[in-house]
Amino acid sequence: MESETPARHPFGDDGSAQRARHLFEGCGIELEYMLVDRASLDVHPIADRVLKDASGANGPVNDYSRGELAWSNELVMHVLELKNVQPTTDLAGLAERFQDEVVGMNRLLGRYGARLLPGGMHPWMNPATQTRLWPHDNAAVYRAYDRLFDCRTHGWANLQAAHVNLPFAGDAEFARLHAAVRVILPILPALAAASPYCDGHAGGILDCRMEAYRRNADAVPELNGSIIPEIVSSRAEYDERILAPMYRAVAPHDPEKVLAHEWLNARGAIARFDRNAIEIRVLDTQEHPRADVAFAAIVMDLAQTLCESVYHKPDPAAQLPTRTLADIFIACTHEADRARISSPEYLALFGMQRRDCDARALWQFIAERLNRTNAPHAGVWRPTLEHVLARGPLARRLLRAVGPRPSRSALHELYAALAEALERGTPFDS
Repeated sequence: MESETPARHPFGDDGSAQRARHLFEGCGIELEYMLVDRASLDVHPIADRVLKDASGANGPVNDYSRGELAWSNELVMHVLELKNVQPTTDLAGLAERFQDEVVGMNRLLGRYGARLLPGGMHPWMNPATQTRLWPHDNAAVYRAYDRLFDCRTHGWANLQAAHVNLPFAGDAEFARLHAAVRVILPILPALAAASPYCDGHAGGILDCRMEAYRRNADAVPELNGSIIPEIVSSRAEYDERILAPMYRAVAPHDPEKVLAHEWLNARGAIARFDRNAIEIRVLDTQEHPRADVAFAAIVMDLAQTLCESVYHKPDPAAQLPTRTLADIFIACTHEADRARISSPEYLALFGMQRRDCDARALWQFIAERLNRTNAPHAGVWRPTLEHVLARGPLARRLLRAVGPRPSRSALHELYAALAEALERGTPFDS
């Protein structure tokens, strides 16, 4: 569920009294998983019972901390989020801790005959009949979303993402990071598309989650914008160009101002000034945490390279238009690694002197260049990236296994194998 609420996050519980970390001093990762019946794999809306059991609380709780990691609720009762409580640069260690926690979560879920299921969307969920919204703390926020947008749709109730939080300190660092993130966002679905099936079949789009998500707030289009955020160079400009128009647009629908907070912003990357971080939200949850962390690691290394070169002193006038980036993003959402990128200006930002290429070739070029410059986290992302470049993103591997219109039994068998890959922490391959 990409639209945020005042929940606990890797850069601080409430945004207060937190030292502003400088660029690339840490990374916070949030992984959303579906709770499903162990046998049928249908969604199982038991998040509140699981959190209560895990924490030992007497009543409902929104989150449960286990040392460096925490579990928390989301909009719907069949999703739990796993995250690191404090940002870290030890991404290899974080991947292992996430995997151990997945095993522990599945052990607890076994009491309910349930398990975790990865991937960007549930492949056959009917959100109109199977959605149960979180009814406890922050319920007023969820009710406001439901009243305004109808959350019993795929674009709200059937979205599971991996969020990557990168820090900044002050306007200068924010401007550099925001400029870098804008140009990275469009090609992330080429690696991370993991949602080819919706309503029991594939419709030709490899990242159905992002396709559903970018249309889920049509009643107030200022929330999602073009998914790619607008060009800004300071917090004041961000407030003026992004947040203020959004608050004005939602005000007639939200007289009590329940939603008038910066987490209402639903672009593919949002500035969280309450915790001095930019949160990237366009990555589908992968088949095991090491893959999710690998993608966070290459995002971090690529952003650092861009911040130190192209955007060391970002000039707003020299940045590519949002529309150009949004077109590339939509192409990658639809075709993932095979999307054609026909903008030499965009390719040149990464050092590629070509008029066009597919997204896979661009990622291959980026990886080779980062390897040559001894990128800090190359050891974390290299094995996963090599697998994805050789075998395709998870969505393509899922399609290769059973085709676009599988029987229900074949689709069930496929996603049972995906759940096993999560439990074992191994790559899925057809």
